[in-house]
Amino acid sequence: MDNVDNVDTMITMLTPTTSTSAIRTDRANTANTTITVRKAHKIRLHPTAEQEAYLRRACGTRRFIFNWGLAEWQRHYQAGEQPSALALKKLFNGLRGVEFPWTYDVTKCVVEGAFDDLGKAFANFFAKRAGYPQFKKKGRSQESFYLSNDKFTVGDQWVQVPVLGDFIVKQREAQGETVTKRAQLKRRLGKINLAEKLRFTVKTDKTSKILGATIRCEAGWWFLSVQVEVQIAQTPVEGPPIGIDLGFMRLATLSDDTRFENQKPLRHLLAQVRFLNQQLARRQKGSKNREKTKRKLSRLHFRIRCLREDLLHKIAHTITERYSFIGLETLNVRGMFQNRQHALSASDAAIGRLAHLIETKAQTHGTPVQRVGRFFPSTKRCHRCHHVREMAEDERTYVCFNPACGWVGDRDLNAALNILEEALRLSSLSA
Repeated sequence: MDNVDNVDTMITMLTPTTSTSAIRTDRANTANTTITVRKAHKIRLHPTAEQEAYLRRACGTRRFIFNWGLAEWQRHYQAGEQPSALALKKLFNGLRGVEFPWTYDVTKCVVEGAFDDLGKAFANFFAKRAGYPQFKKKGRSQESFYLSNDKFTVGDQWVQVPVLGDFIVKQREAQGETVTKRAQLKRRLGKINLAEKLRFTVKTDKTSKILGATIRCEAGWWFLSVQVEVQIAQTPVEGPPIGIDLGFMRLATLSDDTRFENQKPLRHLLAQVRFLNQQLARRQKGSKNREKTKRKLSRLHFRIRCLREDLLHKIAHTITERYSFIGLETLNVRGMFQNRQHALSASDAAIGRLAHLIETKAQTHGTPVQRVGRFFPSTKRCHRCHHVREMAEDERTYVCFNPACGWVGDRDLNAALNILEEALRLSSLSA
């Protein structure tokens, strides 16, 4: 196999406006620049049995309100009206005290969050980003609810959830327990222990602030996801430009022949997933053994998801810390999932998620990320002579059929070199 051209040789083949010196000049202009970014920290919660009862009540209330709003939306639409989430929220608040007084047992953020979710669901539907909103069913939908930034407080190892203390005190009084020092007890019972501190330091000079939080139940565990807006200083990277070819067998192949293999967490644990699915199918509905098996299966899927996310974050961090310019191809991820032969590999690789993480992490360094159109023949074209030929999916070695060239090398490396060249060309046109 012939040695491939290095990145510097590729750059000299392009126009002078896309030279390494021009990239370094753009990188120097981003030095000492402060940007505002949104980040999130997901923390494990350790609620007591009484606190967990309130969390489940809040999730159930949010699910009921969403279903009520969806039913009203359909009824108003069939009557010839133009419904909106804001109008339905006003209608619900007018009926809430008479028809749904039990919704006051939880914070009002649950009501506002449910109608916000309904509005976003229809907005995504009208924009053709998602299907028509469906009714949420207990046990099949995501159990979560939203908290606005002024309704909760995060401490060192705790979070103060609104109305939680009052809910527990009323439950104890209903059971005949005598409650003393009511105000102090509410504050103490309203605090849920956190597994760790909040990663981001929220300053008092308004450079950082909490935007909100979401409490969610995943695999039988409770989590708090805090969204924070922080200002960070961009730290430019002193490194060469790079082109990235994403795939299933190899997650990322860089134009300098750096390779990141796909760990395939789902395929490695697929036998356990199938075994638990078989056990779940044999369990009697409504039994405790079925709930135990269902919890085991959900925690196995949670483990697979965590393994995948950890790998993708590490790859994106490594790439954005080494290179000053990144070229990425635009992928038809939705079309990959519609192909039955590639659906499992596409979900296991999550290359769309990897591309998103690379773009997000590159912002902290001011690194430009140039997307290449998905119809650009990066795989079929020879990076040396630009000769285009057809390639089979199982053909892993690229052989140039041009007699004047005859380059032979790795298929993904050839695609990465083509992506880098095209990304630099597009970047020079937009400059």
